[in-house]
Amino acid sequence: MIETIATQPYDDQKPGTSGLRKKVAHFKKPHYAANFIQAIFDAAGSDAGESLVIGGDGRFYNREVILTAIRMAAANGYGRVIVGQDGILSTPAASHLIRKRGASGGIILSASHNPGGPKGDFGIKYNIANGGPAPEAVTEAIFEKTRTISRYRVWTETAPNISHLGETRLGDMVVEVVDPVADYAELMETLFDFGKIRELIVSGFTLRFDAMHAVTGPYAREILENRLGAPAGTVINGEPKEDFGGGHPDPNAVHAAVLINEMMAPDGPDFGAASDGDGDRNLIVGKGILVTPSDSLAILAANAHLAPGYAKGIVGIARSMPTSQAADRVAQKRGVDLYETPTGWKFFGTLLDAGKVTICGEESAGTGSDHVREKDGLWAVLLWLNILAERRESVKAIVEGHWTEFGRTFYQRHDYEEIDTRAARGLMESLHDRLASMAGQRFGTLVVSEADDFSYKDPIDGSVATGQGVRIVFSGGSRIVYRLSGTGTKGATLRVYIERYEPDAAKHAIAPKEALAELIDTADVIGEIKNRTGRSHPDVIT
Repeated sequence: MIETIATQPYDDQKPGTSGLRKKVAHFKKPHYAANFIQAIFDAAGSDAGESLVIGGDGRFYNREVILTAIRMAAANGYGRVIVGQDGILSTPAASHLIRKRGASGGIILSASHNPGGPKGDFGIKYNIANGGPAPEAVTEAIFEKTRTISRYRVWTETAPNISHLGETRLGDMVVEVVDPVADYAELMETLFDFGKIRELIVSGFTLRFDAMHAVTGPYAREILENRLGAPAGTVINGEPKEDFGGGHPDPNAVHAAVLINEMMAPDGPDFGAASDGDGDRNLIVGKGILVTPSDSLAILAANAHLAPGYAKGIVGIARSMPTSQAADRVAQKRGVDLYETPTGWKFFGTLLDAGKVTICGEESAGTGSDHVREKDGLWAVLLWLNILAERRESVKAIVEGHWTEFGRTFYQRHDYEEIDTRAARGLMESLHDRLASMAGQRFGTLVVSEADDFSYKDPIDGSVATGQGVRIVFSGGSRIVYRLSGTGTKGATLRVYIERYEPDAAKHAIAPKEALAELIDTADVIGEIKNRTGRSHPDVIT
């Protein structure tokens, strides 16, 4: 039986870069989660009987909201809900399941790489029928619905037990609980040469994967240990926990320090990797070398043809604007198109659907391909392993060989977290006000050649996105980019991206901090960061 419950709008349900993210306590406000889910259903305009995928990363409050979403789906006319066992589905696995089962869309419960637990973060994201994040036209429609909502619909009966595999009914709707790993693992076997990777591991090649007590633990154990034969214990922190074991599930040099320290030891493993809360990001580490996400994207694009799924080569590369231009040089040498988009995986969707690109990536540790419509952490790990199995070189040798062929792009991202929102907006407004007069200005040895606020017109659907980040480009190609992040839940996060290209192989061994020193100082001067925020150092450097 359907119950209609009266409610009132909240004024803060505008989705950010990837869905709606707030503190758990905020989502627990009366009707808060239900309002947003009903707004999704109202905006999506689902026809009766369609299928919906639901899953999440297992963080605190995941199960409760999934059970609510199931009951609301039944009341809103869906014919089938496909949900991961215990509410677990990595974001790329959810994207694959939407595509494989022909679902009209999916609800993914995650705050990605943000901390979990009762005092942590929570998030709800809607993916459309192609498996990718809802484009801005859809998220804007959802937001408009949240501003006028007065009621939501829910099935009065309790949702079925989502710990048991199989089908049950809730009213006229089928609730199908599926193994969250099986379909995704089978897809990976079609893309990569598992036999060749097994041979590499048998030869004595050692690896370590840190699942960070997040969603990829079961996926990595099944694929790396069970199917590829890596020893038990290869996957560490492999049990998903509601609070991620008290850690921060962001695979970077700060939060994956234990893994990185192990990899830097003389007797460390040959290959190390980690993924984030919902499984869509990755960290790649070789013995004695940390691979930056921008370099990883470029190297994967240059070597993708070594894996069976990409043996015919790639048709194009897409990267977010703040991501380094290392991939651009691969595209140029390989004779394929390069697309520069705003931050947010949703901007890659039309290019992928149109067959314009094969490999996509963001500097925030997200890489993926046309196999799904999300970034995919474990996919990137497996492609690296396939390349290593074919080339039989170390990670360090492959990276340094890539720099020799294409040049090295020194790159860092500086994050200033939870700064005063008013101060952050003032900083960006000041930059905007000075853009028109910045060309030709000199800062030390650096001369500004151009400065703008990045805007993007989608070449497929013609949609336009403006205000996507301030770019300061210097003679010689060095860049500084300023952008406010859309993934935080408290205050504002200022991200500053600093980049310098070095074609001379004799200078490739310079430490990034040294190579970027003048640009780092200049970023503070141009952005007036210390004066406006009071911060003399970033919270995180990646």
